[in-house]
Amino acid sequence: MNLKDHYTQLYKKSSEAILEGDYKLDTHITDTSDSRFGLTLLIRPSKEIKDNIQTFLAELNAIDARQYYYPDADFHITVMSIISCYAGFTLDKINIEEYIEIIQKSLVEVDEIKIKFWGVTASNDAIMIQGFPADETLNILRNTLRENFKKSNLEQSIDSRYAIATAHSTIMRFQEKLQNPEKLLDVVEKFRDYDFGEFTVEKLELVYNDWYQRKENTVNLCDFYLK
Repeated sequence: MNLKDHYTQLYKKSSEAILEGDYKLDTHITDTSDSRFGLTLLIRPSKEIKDNIQTFLAELNAIDARQYYYPDADFHITVMSIISCYAGFTLDKINIEEYIEIIQKSLVEVDEIKIKFWGVTASNDAIMIQGFPADETLNILRNTLRENFKKSNLEQSIDSRYAIATAHSTIMRFQEKLQNPEKLLDVVEKFRDYDFGEFTVEKLELVYNDWYQRKENTVNLCDFYLK
């Protein structure tokens, strides 16, 4: 996949839809009874990048404060959604140690992962930071995880929603009718080619999480430090 082309095409299609009022609202964000949980392997961006993202979010928030803005602690890149969130999934249904073992085995050949956050894109229900891995290491790791989990008998739903291939980070979701779509997209356009920074991944986290990766609902199960 050419990530730059993918992000650009996604933005073109989604920005046109947003301007036409053809966007989706997430009605679950404020639903306290939402019981969708899953198992995810993820990466957290560096503090420098989080600070740069907040600069962008501050401008979006000034245009429309009613939307859902991710706090610093919730920024992430999904390496692999091992068990996609579904209602009623709880940790007592699986043996965590078996999942940890497969991930450790999959990481044996991984030395370094570098990711550059450059520019922003959109979907019809969210705004995202564009992530660009420096090389094929992340893709290779994902393919290794796919192979190793599919050879096991463990519960998993890898690629059930879509085959993950990007390195984006969702930082805002639409939860209310947009107050001014044109001005909102003006801010997005301003940051379309903004350099949010590059970082070298220090560790990957295996977490039990809700749909939005909210810190208060997340249980860290294991950290995997890279060489």
